[in-house]
Amino acid sequence: FSILIHSFWVLWLVQIFNLGLQLLWYFLHIILSLWYSILAVANFIESYLISYGVFNKYKSLHLENLRYLAIVIESEDAHQTSKVVQLLQWLDSFGVKNVYLYDMNGVLKKSKEAIFQKLKNAKSIEETNEVVTKHVPDHMTLEFVSYVDGKEAVAKAANLIFRENLNRHNLGGVEFSETHLNEALQIVGCKGPEPDLLLVYGPVRCHLGFPAWRMRYTEIV
Repeated sequence: FSILIHSFWVLWLVQIFNLGLQLLWYFLHIILSLWYSILAVANFIESYLISYGVFNKYKSLHLENLRYLAIVIESEDAHQTSKVVQLLQWLDSFGVKNVYLYDMNGVLKKSKEAIFQKLKNAKSIEETNEVVTKHVPDHMTLEFVSYVDGKEAVAKAANLIFRENLNRHNLGGVEFSETHLNEALQIVGCKGPEPDLLLVYGPVRCHLGFPAWRMRYTEIV
């Protein structure tokens, strides 16, 4: 009988302990949820005040080392030209002068005339021929890229490598390396400078097909 009572007390203590752990977990979960909710509201209010010029949060940004910036935008959002222009104006105000604009379906490329009409200080990279610049230009240089451009660049580079080896009668047992591809991309005019930073605007945190050979050492945010 004493063993039965002892077992009952042990079982009761175990249940009390498990109940206490569950209550503690729920309590911590509620506290953390409230904390992150407060942070989200605070960040939203801060962003709202910054966008209306109440706070000058970003005046102390140091962008000296940011020579090339890539922006990846989901194709549905790319239709909102006014917001894209607003983003570019904001970047221009902080001295960002070389920007790559990318979306998979080429929406931004189709809208580039409208973008240039609203950005008087911007020029296309074809106009300026500033593929590599060691100085900071007075204007903002824009390059528009889509998924098709990446496929076309690879096709051109592969065709060039094939023709070169065909002319050398050296098709058997050829090993292609990253160096060969980079050289071919450079020759066909598709090997521009790599961006220092890539900003992704979209539901998925990925580069959405942005040319991989132009982002080997790029930080993605």
